[in-house]
Parts: sequence; structure tokens; C-alpha cells
Amino acid sequence: MATPAIKELYRPNHDEASRQEFVGVFKGLANGKLEAILGDKFTSDYVKAYAREHGKEPQTRQEAVEAMRAQHLYQLWGSLVYTSQDLMWETCGETVDRQREAFEERAAAVLGRENKLGSLTLDPKLARPHPIASREVHRQPGGYFYEADDADLTTALLYLSSIELYRTAKGLSSGADTGEPGMGRFMMHHLKQRFPALKPKRVLDLGCAIGTETLALHEAFPDAEVHGLDLSGPMLRFAHMWAEEQGTPVHYREANAADTGYPDDHFDVVMSHILFHETGPKILPAIMPEVERILAPGGVFINGDVPYQPAQIPLHRQALNSWQVQHNGEFFWNGFADTDVSSAMATAGFASDNIFADYVPLGMGQYYVFGARKASA
Repeated sequence: MATPAIKELYRPNHDEASRQEFVGVFKGLANGKLEAILGDKFTSDYVKAYAREHGKEPQTRQEAVEAMRAQHLYQLWGSLVYTSQDLMWETCGETVDRQREAFEERAAAVLGRENKLGSLTLDPKLARPHPIASREVHRQPGGYFYEADDADLTTALLYLSSIELYRTAKGLSSGADTGEPGMGRFMMHHLKQRFPALKPKRVLDLGCAIGTETLALHEAFPDAEVHGLDLSGPMLRFAHMWAEEQGTPVHYREANAADTGYPDDHFDVVMSHILFHETGPKILPAIMPEVERILAPGGVFINGDVPYQPAQIPLHRQALNSWQVQHNGEFFWNGFADTDVSSAMATAGFASDNIFADYVPLGMGQYYVFGARKASA
């Protein structure tokens, strides 16, 4: 029997897939239909009740939270969202526990090869910044850095499993391979639309996690040297295995996005996907000048992240996002939403007329795509 390709190895069995499908539907109900009903109740009832008590309608995110906090429907919504997250990690964990050993054996075989296409540079002494170092992001058990030993892939597999659950729940995985880089392709499509003449020699995925989206950089620019950087050693070991087994040369490095260790003017493209809403108020401003430093003249910095800026979503959604910050492992959603990324990039040294920040259609909604082009020499 032929050994399955690495992208075919991850497969929930029948019972696991059924449970994960249930969790996907459950999340869709809580975060979709029930959230919409809660929005209607906020507009029709909760705003008026708050106005009777305070003499004015809620104007800020915190006032909207106060308007909903005592409402039973809001409490029910929070309970369901919290429970759905618990169930996600429980059901994903069943698949991970069953398949972890097989993945770790494959990873050991890849790491033992003499002639690898790419490389993996780990730094066991790397100091990870707070708050990400001390938080379980998305309430993922153990956070992004757990490892029982230097072969443990639990962290990476839980991350992969949760992504696959969401993709299946949203109907995005039909006919697609496990780990297919859909968001990376989306980012590269937007990059090429905006900068059609761009022909990079060296590109970087900043905050690459398990590296599945990194492969979209190689697809878009097959002649470019591809790099990926992340704080998580377990994620990077998985990423290295994933790329090598698919025949894609990628050079991975464990480092801080605010202190990458790369030379000046090194990359023609630096991409990130959902990095900035998981950083922190001191980290985000430090990343911007570091990217400006490592970009070559004329190079492009492009990022995709959540479109939750206050001007883009109604007040009740801002309040619900605050609940996610407090209770569901999304510790920097509000901080990122309140950040003027254009100003942060200008402060980092990018010229104002080279900065962009757009809301780009994606599926039934939109995505926040922002970045800048470094001035040519």
C-alpha cells in the first residue's frame, strides 16, 4: 500500500468528522443566526432600555456592552459561543491524538534527510513577547508554543485541525486538499492586481504559523526564494515538513517579527495573514519599522486581517467582539481594530502616498488588506 502524501494524511474518521460537522453547524448558529437576532434586539429594545436609564443611547463599545450585559439573550449567546469553542478543541483533539504519532514519524523522516529543498532554523532560547507568550490564543489548549518534547506536533496539528473544521463548516473545503492555501492565494491575487509588474527575488511570510499559506508565495512567484518566520518552534517544524513533502523549497526561521535577524533591504515582498490582531499594543508598532528595514527599495509589505474597525461594523458587533476579547482568546481584536495602521506605517518610515488600506470583497463579506511600498532608491 502506497504511503499517503502528507496533505492526505490528516483525515478525521467517520465519528470524528460527524462531531466536527456538528461543531461547525453549532458555531454557525451562534455566530450567525443568533448573533443577527441579538443585533435586532439591540436596536429595537436594548438601546431604548439603556437610554431610559442613562438619558442617552449607547455611543461607545463599552456602553453597548453595558446595554447588553444583563440581557438573557446576550448571556445565552456568550454561553453558546464559549461552549462551541470548547467543543471545537475537544473534537479536533480526538483526531490529533489519533494521528499525531504518524505525523511525528513523517516529520522525523523529513528532518533526517540529507538533501532538503529548504531549511529550518530554530532558536530554543528565543524570548517570546507578552501577551502572546502567556495566552492561549483562541483558547487553543497549551497556546501556540506547547510541546512535550522536541518532536511533539500537537500544537501545529490542533491549529491545522481547527482551520480544516472552519473550512468545512463554511463550505470552502469541497474538492480542496487539506491545508490548501486559499487565503495565501487571495493575498497574492490582490498583490498582483495592485502591483502587476512586481517580480520579487526573495519573499517572506511573516507570522507563517504552520506554513500552509506560505506555499501560495511559491505558487505566485516560482522563481523567488521563499521564507517563513514565526515565534512557534512546533508550528515551524510542521511547516518545514509540509513544504519538503510537497517539494516546495521554503526557508523557515523561529524569530520575533519585531526583530527578525534578516539583513537590511533583504526582501521584495513581506506578507502577513491574521498576524496583527494577535500581537499587542507594544508589539504592533515595533513590527512596522522592522519590516521597513528588511524590505528592499521598491519592495511591498502586504497584510490581510479582520475587518472589525469601528467604522466598519455596527455598535452591537463591536460589543460582541469585546466579549471575544474577554472570554474567547481574542486578546487583541479591539486593540487592532482601534489601530490606525496607515499612521503606524507612516511612523515606521513608509511614505504616505505609498500606503494603502482597503476593504476587499471576500465571499459574502470583506477583508482588511493593508500595506505599503517602500520608496525606490
